[in-house]
Amino acid sequence: MSDTFHSDRFGKKVWLTNHAIESMAKRRVTLDEVKTLIEQGTYLPKTDRHGWISHQCDARDDNLICAAIFNGDAVIVKTVMVNWTVRSIP
Repeated sequence: MSDTFHSDRFGKKVWLTNHAIESMAKRRVTLDEVKTLIEQGTYLPKTDRHGWISHQCDARDDNLICAAIFNGDAVIVKTVMVNWTVRSIP
């Protein structure tokens, strides 16, 4: 699996950490699903550089898929989750 790809939405490279790749394998999330998540998902910022992107994939029964990201010179996907629930940020 590639650990980097370009995002048109963010206009920069997207890097997948080893933890994110392991999380994807454990949860059977494909690279194409992560690409769709990054390009079409709903972004919920936690701080100016950290946040979550979530997206519902109709072909999956464990929605929402979510990525915890760092948005700097590149978008860094730290982990990938399923069955994610949006919560208010304290």
